[in-house]
Amino acid sequence: MTVLATYRLQLRGDCFTFADAEAILDYLAELGVSHLYLSPILTAAPGSSHGYDVTDPTTVSAELGGADGLARLSAATRERGMGLVVDIVPNHVGVAQPQANPWWWDVLTHGRDSAYARYFDIDWDADPDGRILLPVLGSDDDVDDLVVDGDLLRLGELVYPIAPGTGAGTGREVHDRQHYRLVGWRTHPCGYRRFFSITSLAGLRQEDRAVFDATHVEVKRWFDEGLVDGVRIDHPDGLADPAGYLRWLRELTGPRAWIVIEKILAVDEPLDPTLPVAGTTGYDAMREIGGVFLDPSGVGPLTELFESTGQSYARLSALARRLKAEAVTTTLASELARLCRTVTRATGNDHDRLPDAVAALLSHVEVYRSDYPSLSGVLPTAFAETAAERPDLAQPLALLSAALATSGETATRLQQLCGAATAKSMEDCLFYRDARLVSLNEVGSEPGRFGVSVAEFHQRAAVRARLWPQAMVALSTHDTKRGEDVRARIGVLSQVPSLWAEFVGRWSLAAPPPDAATALFLWQNIFGVWPADGAVSDELGARLHAYAEKAIREAGVRTSWHEPDTGFESAVHDWLDTVLDGPVANELTSLAARLDPHARSDALGQKLLSLTVPGVPDIYQGTELWEDNLVDPDNRRPVDYEARRAALARGTHPKLRVVRAALRLRRDRPASLVNGGYTPLLAAGTAAEHLLAFVRGDDVLAAVCRHTVRLAETGWDDTTLTLPAGRWTDRISGAALSGSVPAGELFAELPVALLERIDG
Repeated sequence: MTVLATYRLQLRGDCFTFADAEAILDYLAELGVSHLYLSPILTAAPGSSHGYDVTDPTTVSAELGGADGLARLSAATRERGMGLVVDIVPNHVGVAQPQANPWWWDVLTHGRDSAYARYFDIDWDADPDGRILLPVLGSDDDVDDLVVDGDLLRLGELVYPIAPGTGAGTGREVHDRQHYRLVGWRTHPCGYRRFFSITSLAGLRQEDRAVFDATHVEVKRWFDEGLVDGVRIDHPDGLADPAGYLRWLRELTGPRAWIVIEKILAVDEPLDPTLPVAGTTGYDAMREIGGVFLDPSGVGPLTELFESTGQSYARLSALARRLKAEAVTTTLASELARLCRTVTRATGNDHDRLPDAVAALLSHVEVYRSDYPSLSGVLPTAFAETAAERPDLAQPLALLSAALATSGETATRLQQLCGAATAKSMEDCLFYRDARLVSLNEVGSEPGRFGVSVAEFHQRAAVRARLWPQAMVALSTHDTKRGEDVRARIGVLSQVPSLWAEFVGRWSLAAPPPDAATALFLWQNIFGVWPADGAVSDELGARLHAYAEKAIREAGVRTSWHEPDTGFESAVHDWLDTVLDGPVANELTSLAARLDPHARSDALGQKLLSLTVPGVPDIYQGTELWEDNLVDPDNRRPVDYEARRAALARGTHPKLRVVRAALRLRRDRPASLVNGGYTPLLAAGTAAEHLLAFVRGDDVLAAVCRHTVRLAETGWDDTTLTLPAGRWTDRISGAALSGSVPAGELFAELPVALLERIDG
């Protein structure tokens, strides 16, 4: 079944199960969705709110409804001419509650003799005694508080197994006989590869065919029984051999399955064309779609405003390299030490500066991993740049290069470390420090690239139409830092940078922040979700407080997750209360109301582009109406589908009208909108720069407005768009058009148009 458009659902055992998904199928079918796209559904940690902490990959989550619930949901979608796509997690499993993970429990019980020891990427050399290091204690001394409880060791809520025949004595004595060693999380390495730096997620060895087969037995059943049509692969770059894994997966699923991968591409990084997938999950398309609405004239004033907080934007690239090197040596010290040991084994030599050389080298690698054939020049270039910048590291760099040339394990560990360091330093740190325009700080984006020109947009879309016509196109995901409409609202600031600076200056005097740079970052997010009517609910206030705390800890400047500064955090919360409850709130409402029409215009434009550019669009749950999502867990809140049913029945909500029209046109014209070509269409006239249009195939045309603040001042004047030959109808407004159409007529009702050729 061809995937025309997906609708992402965040399943949760406590509030949205298979049965709940089945209950909204009629609504989604009426909307025009072709496939439900489910968050992970395999058995996860008890009470998991996201499903990425799988504990048993051989079973469907009973909390969600089990195998029977999945079968019923699949049958119900088939009855409506729809299908299923499922998110799967091959890189890691959840081990926070060892008893919940049978394989992990067995390894902890039997050590190297466990039948599952080869399943996990365990560093048996991290501990001198060959035990698995588990950094879960507040301090090493906590071992003295362990209690023997039958065949279990307990410490508060922590529960671990006791190997057969080793249970006599005190808690410490029994602990010292186990195949694992519980240690303090602040001072000890981790004894296994993690997902990034998350100790509760242990890496799997999917490069071993036996492990692949065991972890995909349930996925294979889905395809053998025709329950699902495709899969989304979470973080394949974490695997030892992503390309090899994807080849095995293609064999398992068959040639027709739709496979998309969460491959985060750098701006100038191509997806390797040899991979047997339909494409990425669409972060690259998201950057292009959002970027084309940003006004490049705002870059100078917004940079000045950022630098008025005492920072230098020109030095951010150097900061990015420093943060990546720090992530390698500090946050990911366990992984770095393991890599360095492989270098020593491969070469028979060691060097005390080897860790510094690895960190410096990876700081010059600007992709998640560089061992795809299409990226063969990345690592040599990074070596050259590092050697030129750091001649003092010449010897350890040569040692590392020699090991990479001869040791597959060294090469693999370097690539896995690179991806983790990139995520921890960029997504989880720099993106919370760069406060020039925070709508740019998004997965798959590059904040230093201020927007996307029309020329770049058209070129990238045309390339995607040729090479990856069935890649996913995303606008919001469960991982985005801000929802699509929030980004659109913030993006409007690029059109009014001086006005924004004026307001920020006044607000900072009325509500002095504890830190200017932190405030500039938070001001934009507050503005992004501020209601245009000024009705700030207690819920929104609580959400903003939760977001602020997460943001300042991720930034890691004045506080952090590991070393919280309660004084600074309290000052930020007090400041935020002053903003919410003081005179600044009225000015926030005034500005939000003033710019909201332009934000809504950009939001509609983004939505239409995401539904019509080359690729398969995904609608993240609830985003068919206006949304105000911030970073997770905020963007995983339950969705009110009764409100959406009512809005669909009324047929007046502008965003819902755009979504429904585009999805139904995709169903009616799949040849054009799934595999059709992409032809840019250029407007003429004094305001031509404000109009972006293109044709898909030869019978679908999409057009949107952009930079509408200036447009509101000048008007469309003589601007026209000449349509291709034939008669055209706007699927949103119903207007009939042909020939050379004045822009004012094209956008008479909405700032977007979706035309269908109705003759021939």
